[in-house]
Amino acid sequence: MSCYVAERLGAPDGVLIVDDTGFIKKGVVSAGVQRQYSGTAGRTENCQIGVFAACASDKGRALVDRELYLPKSWTDDPERCRAARIPDQRSFATKPELARGLVLRALSSALPIAWVTADAAYGQELRFRRMLEEAQVGYVLAVPKSQQVPSFGRIDHVLAGAPDEAWERISCGAGSKGPRVYDWAAARLPAVVEFDGEDPAHHRWVLARRSLARPDEVAYYLAYAPAGTTVTELVRVAGARWAIEECFQAAKNECGLDEYEVRRYVGWYRHITLAMLAHAFLAAMAARALERGDEETLPPASFPSQWQRSDGSWTLFVPHPGPQRERPVLSTGRTGAAGTRPSPATATTNAERVPIE
Repeated sequence: MSCYVAERLGAPDGVLIVDDTGFIKKGVVSAGVQRQYSGTAGRTENCQIGVFAACASDKGRALVDRELYLPKSWTDDPERCRAARIPDQRSFATKPELARGLVLRALSSALPIAWVTADAAYGQELRFRRMLEEAQVGYVLAVPKSQQVPSFGRIDHVLAGAPDEAWERISCGAGSKGPRVYDWAAARLPAVVEFDGEDPAHHRWVLARRSLARPDEVAYYLAYAPAGTTVTELVRVAGARWAIEECFQAAKNECGLDEYEVRRYVGWYRHITLAMLAHAFLAAMAARALERGDEETLPPASFPSQWQRSDGSWTLFVPHPGPQRERPVLSTGRTGAAGTRPSPATATTNAERVPIE
């Protein structure tokens, strides 16, 4: 499937999006089912949870991979797992751990991926961010307002100090009702040190999105981007996260992603994979129609301030004096995707057991 999506929807600036969705079910025998919070329902329900990855570009968007989340109520009960035909080697993995496996598989596939984005459930995970940095893949990840920024404190406190002129009104993409416009503030953090005496190849950023209608509603992000990346590009990647919600809606409404009665583990994967393939086909046909000029068939998709302007963008400086040096977090092997991306075999999850070719 990754080759199919790469060929028809791939672009050099492609964004990989990670998120989960719920499948409400009755009973207790469907693989992975239990009472748990479902963002789809907005409440705790008896449901299954699937973690998904989608690829988005200016050509379109499609789901490209999936994993079924198995709560401990299942993985701690071997007899129950055997009855649902769950492999014996499948152990408990958190949703962020499953997401790491999805990302590593995508990076080793034909998909052209320049960025990764996800909501705060994944963005707040240090190991998830570190894995992307070691692979030298840019990210813009939502985080909670309590997220700690090293040397600066809570991210909401850091961005509360942004001067008025640091906020820019930028669209993060087209929505069903037109451009999604917000006020954005972004600042570079101290440079990531890779090699002594060399300019950093990447920068970390903090980013905030403020609602125009309700200015007290502010969302926060941590970002990691190649040197020279503009704030507008960071905003574009942040806005791409909504594409996976559109994928879920289309796959469920048009391809029956959530319309199944299978109860066993393998049956879930078979149904979900077929529905994803159907959705990818429809997305590719819509992209082809647009290229031919046909009518669009899918929605468009009291201390000194730490904030200082430098080289045309806002930068955050550590408030106390003295030289600061960060410990390198990137691998020092060969540069480039082939030399820096980790092998899928290094994933610490079980996600590689049901790959999509």
